[in-house]
Amino acid sequence: MQSPRLTPATALLLTLPPLLWAGNSVAGRALAGQVSPMMLNFLRWLLALALLLPLAPWVLKPASGLWRHWRRYTLLGLLGVGCYNALQYLALKTSTPLNVTLVAASTPVWMLAVGRLFYGQRIVGRQWLGTALSLLGVLVVLTRGEWSALATLRLVPGDLYVLLAALAWAVYSWQLAQPDDPPAIRGSWAAFLVAQMVFGLGWSGAFAAGEWALGQTHIELGWGVAAVLAYIAIGPAILAYRCWGLGVQQAGPAVAGFFNNLTPLFAALLSATLLGEVPHLYHGVAFVLIVGGIVVSSRR
Repeated sequence: MQSPRLTPATALLLTLPPLLWAGNSVAGRALAGQVSPMMLNFLRWLLALALLLPLAPWVLKPASGLWRHWRRYTLLGLLGVGCYNALQYLALKTSTPLNVTLVAASTPVWMLAVGRLFYGQRIVGRQWLGTALSLLGVLVVLTRGEWSALATLRLVPGDLYVLLAALAWAVYSWQLAQPDDPPAIRGSWAAFLVAQMVFGLGWSGAFAAGEWALGQTHIELGWGVAAVLAYIAIGPAILAYRCWGLGVQQAGPAVAGFFNNLTPLFAALLSATLLGEVPHLYHGVAFVLIVGGIVVSSRR
């Protein structure tokens, strides 16, 4: 199967989610000591569902087709809602941000591997070249142009959590591209997200309950926590998932996977803005490499 050529509109759709997800990582880091990982993920999706459900309440009715296709939405909810961000929030407890972002940058590789093994996607040389260019750009950002920083990396349990998150996201993205949804749900972006959230909230709630049973749950309520929760529910959850779903449908999962590598670049830029740090030359070099990888991988 040949990868489609990117249009400017599709590229914009696939660029916005990494920007919002970069903000999500900054927000998640800020709340690390105030809200436990599984509870944070559960509250995020609970608020997102409360905001989105009024746009498509009919999804919950028996005639919508949601309950007939419960297996599909249970899987999408587990991968995209229950696991992905929960694993990242959990990883930040034992792993450094450098390790977390570096391991998450393997997502395009998992996209290609999952596509090849389970979905009949043929991998060509330019896709491997695009992967190498994008990962090189990510390394430039993470090491700030100093390759000796890689020698200090040490694997911890958090790295495994992020690796599992990347694999879950790869399978989720390929599942998005499968036309197995009822027409009414597939034709409405709000309904499609609600269908995933209904089952995903069950998964995230179960994980939060397990965290509670282990005595690991904690939450400090306040206006700051409420503001961050509102952001991660509206931006990274609703808007980002809407744009990602459209982008995957138009460009294909293999091409879309390369846009994930923009996340650490945006995270670096956001951190520079929030911390008042002046951008460096390596930011520009990394941007050229990452975008170059996307262009190479998506050419016919």
